[in-house]
Amino acid sequence: MKLSLVFPIFNEESIIIELVDRLCTLISTSDVNLLWEIIFVDDGSEDESNNIIRNEKARLSSLNCDVVVIKLARNFGHQLAPTAGIDKATGDYVAILDADLQDPPELVVDMLKKALEGHDVVYAKRRKRANETIFKKYSAAMFYRLLRLLSDTEIPLDTGDFRIMSRRFVDELKKLRERHRFIRGLVPWIGFSQVAYEYDRAPRYAGETKYPLRKMISFALNAIMSFSIKPVRLAMYIGFFIALLSFTFAMFILYLRFFTDYLIPGQATALTIVTFLGGIQIIFIGIIGEYVGKIFEEIKARPIYVIEEIIE
Repeated sequence: MKLSLVFPIFNEESIIIELVDRLCTLISTSDVNLLWEIIFVDDGSEDESNNIIRNEKARLSSLNCDVVVIKLARNFGHQLAPTAGIDKATGDYVAILDADLQDPPELVVDMLKKALEGHDVVYAKRRKRANETIFKKYSAAMFYRLLRLLSDTEIPLDTGDFRIMSRRFVDELKKLRERHRFIRGLVPWIGFSQVAYEYDRAPRYAGETKYPLRKMISFALNAIMSFSIKPVRLAMYIGFFIALLSFTFAMFILYLRFFTDYLIPGQATALTIVTFLGGIQIIFIGIIGEYVGKIFEEIKARPIYVIEEIIE
């Protein structure tokens, strides 16, 4: 049986040697008889990551391990980089792991054993998130719960891309070629037997996170719009509500005009209402524009990533 491990890498020169050390230890001490395939996907790194991978791959190869280095032509993003690795993987089971060692590679053997009990996907569910700010922990928790509320797909809470998948599942996943990918949503969308494996997420081994607040917000919006049209429906419902409110207010003004002597001062009220409605309209146009923009990018049908070089 062959197990493929996919590691997307972007500017991780301070981590790669430690990653390879731990992979060598894992492969040499594993109590499961496996053929190993290690796939590094260099997602347009601007540091020495690619050179270090090339230098270190010999250590893994000496353990009778297949090593593949995929260099993408530029930075395509942390959802497309693992996709390139999944497309190349040949294992009976394929695992996705972050290269920063927050997803401990030592866990893949236990996850594989759980998969062999009859599951097509074993996804890692975080019990704890070490060395992360309160803002990051609570914002992540809120995001997953909001996504579950909005989406028709049952997306597991508190999970990342760390998971192991069977060959038949990977073959189905490879058929989904959408550009704005959200892997942790595509996986439950496909179906089959899926089960959680709980673990404590380790702190980043070295370096800085490649996902600042700006990218986190963009990622969250992309995930929601990829798996839900409820924001557009919500805009429609709010539009109907405001229209009803405006009609009721107009009836009230007419009542005061014809049946009482009371006159409402108009300038401040009108200005407030107009600016409020203008702001609501701009927000809704922006929401619809986001969906239209994603449709525009999808229908061009460009390749979702470009490979500069493959070293096997």
